[in-house]
Formats: sequence, C-alpha cells, structure tokens
Amino acid sequence: MPRGLYIGRFQPFHLGHLHAIKHVLSEVDEVVIVIGSAQYSHRLDNPFTAGERVTMIRKALDEAKISTSKYWIIPIRDMHVHMMWVAEVKGYTPKFEHIYSNEPLTRRLFLEAGFPVKPIPFNKRHLYLATEIRKKMLENKNWTTLVPNSVAEYIRKIDGVERLQDLAKTDKVQQ
Repeated sequence: MPRGLYIGRFQPFHLGHLHAIKHVLSEVDEVVIVIGSAQYSHRLDNPFTAGERVTMIRKALDEAKISTSKYWIIPIRDMHVHMMWVAEVKGYTPKFEHIYSNEPLTRRLFLEAGFPVKPIPFNKRHLYLATEIRKKMLENKNWTTLVPNSVAEYIRKIDGVERLQDLAKTDKVQQ
C-alpha cells in the first residue's frame, strides 16, 4: 500500500492544508501527517500545542469525511541537526514511499536521503498562509473563512485568538 508523508507545523490547520492532504490521498492510499516543531507552543509563530494541532487536523479531516484509516498524525520535535532529521522522521513514522512538500529545506533533506519528493499544487496560496491567518487573528479581522469550520470552532473553544493576542502583548512588553 503506497503511503505518502506530508509535513507541516499547522499553526493553525487551514484550507490549504486540507487541499494538500486531499491531493496526497489522490495519489497514495494513506498519508502520514507529521506535525513539525511539536515541542513549541505559546509563541507568536507557534501558538498552538502539538495536541491542539492533532485535534484540529482530526476535526478537519472528520468534517471532510476522510476516513481515519487513510491517515496517521504524528507530532515530531525539531532536532536542529539537519543531517539527522530525516532519520528522526523515519524513526517515528510508519514506512512511507513518497514525500510531498514544497518547503525547500524539507525537499532537499529528503532528496539527499534518497526519497522521491513530489510538489503539492498550491491552492490560493495568497489566502491560505498560517502567518496571515495568525495576523488576522491578532487584528480581529475575519480569519474563520480560511480554516475548516471545525477548526474555527475549536480555536474559539480553546480561546486561541485571545491566547495569540496575549502573546503579542507579552512580546511587546519584552521588547
């Protein structure tokens, strides 16, 4: 059964990520979704915990009617040692045959390790950027149309926008 690997931070999980997962599943039987930078949370660039990101992804894939038999979700910490990172990913995930990524460093590291790396067609890339979504959250602008409904509901439930705004205040005080 061919299996693909898709890596992201998912801060937060948005419609572009969902489109990417659907694309991967159009080419393979299963996808291993790796949540990168799993050790980081409560920062402006990484406001959500690994567990919250797992929950967002599960809720979004349930909403999209993607069977749990089609995916794995695995959080992996950053190693900060590039030559060992691919081995770390391999050690924590089920066997995979293909990597799906547009991120230059991820592509390069897996290519050098001998894996075929396939690009993911962008879907409205100018809209679906987690950095821009977090910015909209900070500015109290409409961000909910950029994420699956279940993700917007979950972020509201955990007071994610308020967390991000508090983190921004803390960041300004520390400057």
